[in-house]
Amino acid sequence: MERKHEKYQRLLDFCKALPPTPTAVAHPCDESSLRGAVDAAKEGLIAPILVGPRARIEAVAKQHGIDIAGLPIVDAPYSEASAAKAVELVREGKAEALMKGSLHADELMGAVVRRETGLRTSRRVSHCFVMDVPSYAETLIITDAAVNIAPTMADKVHIVQNAIDLAHAMRIPEVRVAILSAMETVNPSVPSTIEAAALSKMADRGQITGALVDGPLALDNAISLESVKIKKIDSPVAGRANVLVVPDLEAGNMLAKSLSFLADADAAGIVLGAKVPIILTSRADSVMTRLASCGIAVLVAQARREAAAKAIG
Repeated sequence: MERKHEKYQRLLDFCKALPPTPTAVAHPCDESSLRGAVDAAKEGLIAPILVGPRARIEAVAKQHGIDIAGLPIVDAPYSEASAAKAVELVREGKAEALMKGSLHADELMGAVVRRETGLRTSRRVSHCFVMDVPSYAETLIITDAAVNIAPTMADKVHIVQNAIDLAHAMRIPEVRVAILSAMETVNPSVPSTIEAAALSKMADRGQITGALVDGPLALDNAISLESVKIKKIDSPVAGRANVLVVPDLEAGNMLAKSLSFLADADAAGIVLGAKVPIILTSRADSVMTRLASCGIAVLVAQARREAAAKAIG
C-alpha cells in the first residue's frame, strides 16, 4: 500500500511559499544523486549548482534521461576537488546549502570542517535524522547517528542545541527533548545516565535553550505514555518526546535503522553546526525522503536568513 508521507508532505507544502535555496551539489555523478537534485529543483525547493566533472555529469544526464538544461555546472576534476569547490561557493555567498552527490560523506565533511577554508562555526557539527514514523503522531528528530562517533559531554551540548534549533526552523511549536539511556534513573555505573542528567540541568539553568529537556529516559519512557503511566514518571517530556538524543553513534544508527526497517519509517538527513545546512542523502533513499531532506535544508536556510535580518534590524 502506498505510503502517504503525511508529515513530510506538510513540510514540503510549507516550503512552497519560500524561494528556492541556492544549493551547491558536490559531485552528482550517478543517477540517484543527479536525479535527486533535479527533482528537488523541479519542486521549487532548491536552485542547484552542479559541481563536478562537467563531461561526466552531462554523460550521466544523457544516459538516464535527466534534463539538466539551464542548470549551472561548475567544473571540478574529481570528488575531493568537487567538495572543496562546493564549499568555496558557500564561502563566496553563491550557495546557502550544500548537498552530497555521489562522493563519500567523509570527503564532503572533510572539506566542510577544514580549519582555514571550511565552514566551521563555534558549534560542533552534528547530524539529525528527521523521521516520519507512521505509528507515531509527531515527526521525530534523532541525533547524532551519523557524524559524532563517541561524543563528549561538551559535544552533546552542541548536538542538543543543534537539534533544538532545527526543530524551531521546522516550526515545531513545542520542542521536547529526551536524552536517552538504558534506564530512567541516574546510575553511576552507566555514564550516559549521568551525562543525561547534567544536560537536563543545563537546560534548567539556561545553558541549553529553546526546549523542554529531560533525561535520562529509556526509549519506552520517551515515546510511550503508557510506559510513563506504569512507571509513574513525572516529566513534561516523557512519553511525548519529539527529539531523541542518543548516547553515541552506534545507538543512534541502530535506532534509526530499526525504525526504518521494522516500523516502515522514512529518514531524511541533515547536518547542522556548519555555516549552512548540509543535505546528506543515501542511494537507498526514496524520492520523498530526498525531497524531505532538501525541504528541511530550505527551512534551516530560511531560519538563518530571518535571524540575520533580525540581528541587522
